[in-house]
Amino acid sequence: MLLPSAGHRRSLAGLLAIGAVGLLLSACGGSTTLNGAGASFPAAIYQHWFQQLAAKGVNVNYQSVGSGAGVRQFEAGTVDFAASDVPMKSDDVAKVSRGVVQVPMTAGAIAVAYNLKGCALKLTQSQLVDIFVGRITDFRSLGCAARPLRVVHRSDGSGTTANFTAHLSAVSPAWKAGPGSGKTVKWPTGIGAKGNEGVAAQLSQVEGSIGYVEAAYVKGNLQAAALTNAAGQLVTPTPTNAAEALAAIDLGPNLVGSDPNPVRGYPIVTFSWILLYKQGNGARLEPLQRTFETTLSAGFQAEAPKLGFVSLPPAVATRGLEALKTLAP
Repeated sequence: MLLPSAGHRRSLAGLLAIGAVGLLLSACGGSTTLNGAGASFPAAIYQHWFQQLAAKGVNVNYQSVGSGAGVRQFEAGTVDFAASDVPMKSDDVAKVSRGVVQVPMTAGAIAVAYNLKGCALKLTQSQLVDIFVGRITDFRSLGCAARPLRVVHRSDGSGTTANFTAHLSAVSPAWKAGPGSGKTVKWPTGIGAKGNEGVAAQLSQVEGSIGYVEAAYVKGNLQAAALTNAAGQLVTPTPTNAAEALAAIDLGPNLVGSDPNPVRGYPIVTFSWILLYKQGNGARLEPLQRTFETTLSAGFQAEAPKLGFVSLPPAVATRGLEALKTLAP
């Protein structure tokens, strides 16, 4: 289980409670405001990073509205950047007249979190599917004390959901046939909650509940289950185990690759991307490049593990910096 320190838990809770961070900072000749929206998966680390950018003179307002809503705002041109745990497909990119540059910015594990004291879940791939399809309805079937099992899932369009259901589809032909994978699916069982924040809050309030969240949200009375990877190993979502899986992912020439069922490390991991316009950035070009060059720097990336995320491999960060140079005014 990944647990930030008590100080960071208090800090992140305060930041997430307000939903968006606005940091008005003085710059030479005035100030610049960058507006972004998207994934709740990386919201905690983005808000932490943006707070530290005070010395850079940029006001960053990031709204944690989910990957689906963030991409829609990006496509409509109402934000300067978006964040998504699933990169845009080529067909959707082609619809954006200003062009799109997608830059991996952080990474992490999607944990199967649950609320039941005295229970150490170790799930096979078939058990994981059976939980979310509704065939397993009591913790007793999983080797724990008898307790009705209550599933919690995302109610909004979510990159976390897309990556989680991609894994279920990869390990279960029946799941792939339906509900399948995507930012939204028709869940066979459970109740919905908005954002990683909402799912974590619901899990914390309901004993006997189980759901999926970015590993940084597993705290308080929540625990993370050990899952079985493609090699048959039971693995927990530690930064080390997540990094091992991420290191094996080939991002490809456009930096958008993924692997829904890695052989090594923790089996449900994802990069998270910042979506930027290739051109038409005008006066915002320099602040955008400066902001994300800083968050890709070794110093900022080194902060990821203490916040429950995974530092980008140096080679990936280098390629991200190269991609930022392709942006135009």
